[in-house]
Amino acid sequence: MQTQSKSTLGLTVTQFKNKLTSPLSKKGITVLQINLGKRCNLACTHCHVEAGPKRTEELSPEVCEQLISLIHKFPEIKIVDLTGGAPEMNYGFKPLVEAARATGKQMIVRSNLTIYFEDGFADLPEYFAQHQIRVVASLPCYLADNVDKMRGAGVFDSSVKALQWLNQLGYGKKPNLILDLVFNPQLPTDERFSLAPEQINLERDYKMFLQEHFSIVFSNLFTITNLPVGRTKMHLERKKLYTSYLQFLESHFNPSTVEHLMCRDELSIDYLGNVYDCDFNQMMNLPAKNRNGETLTVSKLLETGSLDLISEIQTAAYCYGCTAGCGSSCSGALL
Repeated sequence: MQTQSKSTLGLTVTQFKNKLTSPLSKKGITVLQINLGKRCNLACTHCHVEAGPKRTEELSPEVCEQLISLIHKFPEIKIVDLTGGAPEMNYGFKPLVEAARATGKQMIVRSNLTIYFEDGFADLPEYFAQHQIRVVASLPCYLADNVDKMRGAGVFDSSVKALQWLNQLGYGKKPNLILDLVFNPQLPTDERFSLAPEQINLERDYKMFLQEHFSIVFSNLFTITNLPVGRTKMHLERKKLYTSYLQFLESHFNPSTVEHLMCRDELSIDYLGNVYDCDFNQMMNLPAKNRNGETLTVSKLLETGSLDLISEIQTAAYCYGCTAGCGSSCSGALL
C-alpha cells in the first residue's frame, strides 16, 4: 500500500518515493551547479530562492577557493552552472567562471538580463562573450504584461534591450555563443492548473514573435514547471492551493521522466559549501547524504577525493514538479 501524507485540508499526496519502483540513485556526476547567494536586483514573484535586493547572503572567499579546487580536481565535471540570486552580483562569480574555462568545462550563467543595466555590471555581456559563457536567461513569456507581472515593472523592456545587446555580440548566432531562454507558467490563482505547453511548439512561437517585433534571435527555449518551493510555495499557500497543486502534479506523474532527472548526474552547492542533490532540495534544506547517512560539504568531497558518495537521492513531494508530463529540469523538458 502506498504511504500518503495528509494536508490540513484533508487531501492526500502520495509520498514521491512510493511512486518509484526502486530508490532514486545517482549516476556519475558531470554537472556542478553552484548557487552563489541570494543577492539580486529583482524580487520575482515565482523565485524559489526568495532572492532580492535586500538579501545579503553570498559565497565566502573560503568556500570559493574550495570550489575552485573542486573544479580543478575533478575532470569528470563537464559543466559548471552558476545561479543565484543574480549570480553576477555575488562574490566569486568571475573567479569561478575563469576556473571552469581554464579546465575546459562548459560554463553556464543563469542571468536575469536586467543586471547588465545596474551600476558596475555593464561589462557583463562582453565578459560573457570573451569566455564563451552559455547564457540561460529568464523570460517567462514573450508578452510584456505577463513578464512584468512576474518579475517587476519594466523588466520586459530591459530584457529585450539585453537580448539585443547579446545578439550584437553574436549570441544566438555563433555556435560557441549559446543564448537560451526560460519559460515559466504564470502562477495559478485558482484550481485551473496547467503544465507548460509543449516545448518545441512554444519555442517556435517565441522565436517568431521576438524576431518579428524586436529582431531578437536565440538558441533554445526551456520550459520549466513552477515547483512549490520558495515564493511559489508561499503564493500557493496564500491562495490555499498548495496541496491541490501537488495533487495536480502527482496526477500527471510520468515514470518515463525519472531516468532523465537532472538530480541524477548533478551536485548542487550552496553559498556555505553544503551539498544537495538539486537546487530545489537546497532551498528546502534537504541535504544530500552519503551511504552512512552523513551530510556532505565541498570540503568533504575534496577530502575523500570523490564526487560519487551519494547512493540515494533525497526526495520530497515537490519532485512531482520535475516528473509531471514531459518533465522539467534546468535544461527544460525531459522528454
